[in-house]
Amino acid sequence: MRAPLFLRVPPPPRVPPFPGVPPFPGVPPLRRIPLIRRTPSLRRAPLLLGAAAAVVALSACGASQARQDGATRAGRFFEESLGSGSFRVACELLAPESREQLEEEKKPCAQALASQDLPRGGGVRSVDVHGRQALLRLHGDTLFLSQFDEGWLVTAAGCAPGPGDTPYSCVLKGA
Repeated sequence: MRAPLFLRVPPPPRVPPFPGVPPFPGVPPLRRIPLIRRTPSLRRAPLLLGAAAAVVALSACGASQARQDGATRAGRFFEESLGSGSFRVACELLAPESREQLEEEKKPCAQALASQDLPRGGGVRSVDVHGRQALLRLHGDTLFLSQFDEGWLVTAAGCAPGPGDTPYSCVLKGA
């Protein structure tokens, strides 16, 4: 009899995927189960692009109306306090660094604030809130505010924009 051309060799024994854990009958080996897709499905691409566009659009909306209103109220109250001569109240609306700058003149805050040549604000032209900082443009003045635990406080007042792209110059400013 002639030798067969192909020898029948039994298949190699199945090696468990993890040492000490026997394979389960009927379950394909782990290497055949796709755990992570390497490329996203084309059907999911529009959904992912739509979600990304929504996130970008919502984050570009800027500050919430409540934060803009809070900064506007604080700035207007500061200006009204100055206009009515309530300098003690206006001092309470100053940020700590701004109050310290005023008190460097060896006067109480209210007396030092009364001696400053601050312009009177008038109506609100615009408010820009970025994080915990705000820029309040009034008809006669520009205020910078910061949000503290106590609320919105004025960090700089009597500000005018510099020429070109130079920073604002302010009569009253913190450190």
